[in-house]
Amino acid sequence: MKRIKSILIGNQGVAVIEIVLILVVLIALVLIFKTQLNTLIQTIFSKIRSSANSI
Repeated sequence: MKRIKSILIGNQGVAVIEIVLILVVLIALVLIFKTQLNTLIQTIFSKIRSSANSI
């Protein structure tokens, strides 16, 4: 318990909290734009496949 308090109070705790917040924001963005990301990835891979077939 003391270790958790020292992490949250110290500079390392601030860095950990920042990383967690960044991850939460990234996950939220992925969930919000899930369909657009899927469409984009499918388009990219289809172009890669068609280019690979022509080689």
